Amino acid sequence: MARERKFSTKELFKMTKNLLLDNGYEAFTFSLLADRLHVARGTLYKYYENKDELITEYMVYEMQEFLLELQQISTYTSFKSQFDFLLTIILNHSEVPPIRRMIYQIPKNANEKVRENIDQLEKLHLDMYKYLQDFINLGREEQVLKQAIPDGLILGFIFQTIEIPNHFGITHTEWVSSIKEIISHGMFTSE
Repeated sequence: MARERKFSTKELFKMTKNLLLDNGYEAFTFSLLADRLHVARGTLYKYYENKDELITEYMVYEMQEFLLELQQISTYTSFKSQFDFLLTIILNHSEVPPIRRMIYQIPKNANEKVRENIDQLEKLHLDMYKYLQDFINLGREEQVLKQAIPDGLILGFIFQTIEIPNHFGITHTEWVSSIKEIISHGMFTSE
């Protein structure tokens, strides 16, 4: 039996993230997490009734961390500098979408704490769009964004860049730069 030890929330969430990425939702267990944290499985049950509570609490934490970073977008005064900042932080969080999709695997009859976490995630998602609406508005004011393209499509396109697989091992710097180029100017040499 593993010996009981204290761990920080940050350590717990980091290991939760790693296990979710490596094993997925279905294979994630408290036993596996306890082994990685070098604690008894019962230690985790002192804090969480089940894995869904832990996973949704981790998701809330991850979203809050992203929003703290995203708030810095307002320190950039031009749309282009905000765009560079936004794309950089999105691509630095490229491991989040696979975890975010796991929310659909959580049973609908989850306990109250899980439902509260899911509700909080939805609220945080709306908060994110508040910051991003200001970003879009600035792009329109500076006449950098085409007026005919819907806001949701612009934001969706930017966020979906995380999902583009880098099969050829392009360096992160070149990858980010190329994605910025394609979003800003397209991929054709001339029109």
